[in-house]
Amino acid sequence: MLVGNKTDLADKRQVSTEEGERKAKELNVMFIETSAKAGYNVKQLFRRIASALPGIDSDKQTEPKQVIDVGPIKGRQINAEGESCWC
Repeated sequence: MLVGNKTDLADKRQVSTEEGERKAKELNVMFIETSAKAGYNVKQLFRRIASALPGIDSDKQTEPKQVIDVGPIKGRQINAEGESCWC
């Protein structure tokens, strides 16, 4: 998926819609323009990604899968080259 974001800043646009569509076609991926700030096409973006996932059939309702509660996930401290973080 190729996403052109910040459509709310049209006066600062650096890539045209046509350029985005052309690049997406060249890469054989989907293209959509969004504005996270304005909420434009954000839900549509995720719907298109979800509908493209393998095994997803939006026209067919299936039985819900069993949900297994694994409980809270505990972070662990990672130390690398004198730096550390909790992941």
